[in-house]
Amino acid sequence: MTRKFLISSVAGLVLIAPFSVSARDSYGPPPAKDWTLTLGFAPVYSPAFLGSKDYALSVYPDIRLNYQDKLFFSVRDGLGYNVINTPSWKVGPLVKIRFGRREEQGGSPFLVAGNSDGLKGLGDIETSGEAGGFAQYTYAQIRSRVELRQSFGGYDSFVGDLNVNYFKRLGPLNFSIGPRLSFAGDDYVNTFFGISASQSQRSGLAQHQGEAGLVSYGIGGSAVIPITAKLAVTLFAGYDRLDSDIASSPLIQERGDANQASVGLAFGYRTDWNN
Repeated sequence: MTRKFLISSVAGLVLIAPFSVSARDSYGPPPAKDWTLTLGFAPVYSPAFLGSKDYALSVYPDIRLNYQDKLFFSVRDGLGYNVINTPSWKVGPLVKIRFGRREEQGGSPFLVAGNSDGLKGLGDIETSGEAGGFAQYTYAQIRSRVELRQSFGGYDSFVGDLNVNYFKRLGPLNFSIGPRLSFAGDDYVNTFFGISASQSQRSGLAQHQGEAGLVSYGIGGSAVIPITAKLAVTLFAGYDRLDSDIASSPLIQERGDANQASVGLAFGYRTDWNN
């Protein structure tokens, strides 16, 4: 599949980042039972690593757990709790996992087909945790959400995300679409896009040191299609552009691409129960 075909597919589909739809949103009205568990998987065709020009197929685990409308967990959205929980506002703590990067594999640990040699000489990045909080405001059919987190583990930096989504139900179909951006501190930028002296010697890339700021901006969306009361398929896709400061890294200039697109499916089966 060529990049040209991929980008045309992104334009033709409803767009979103993977797994951003909660277990309850995926299937319609919240179930009456206290606990909801969704188990599934999501094949995604996307850059082999953030900033890569090479595309690869990854299969991500799609595990989502909700307790009433209070506690939530998913592989992508992390573990959080709605301390403030009203129809308009949801605010609370949040912990997320950021999966690492493998030099030899050329990308994430979930790659199953395709890779990249763009990381040669740059070493591995270990999986890290990020702890912080979120605030979400919903008005009519517009949902805005901001997250700010501090990393621990592989690097020491603040990271954040902001997205705004228009969401609507059309019969059994749920869809959403909207813009998004991410930002981060110096250590995140230099961990993923900087080139140290030793990395420069091993890789042949010029040394580079980045600064805190905007990482990327783009648009994403999803369409959730219920198959049965407990089984659903989610189509998702998105396009992001790396900020010019990030794109100035030799990793992106010589081995990557500032334009990042993705498309995929998520298959999930839901079960629920009471305490």
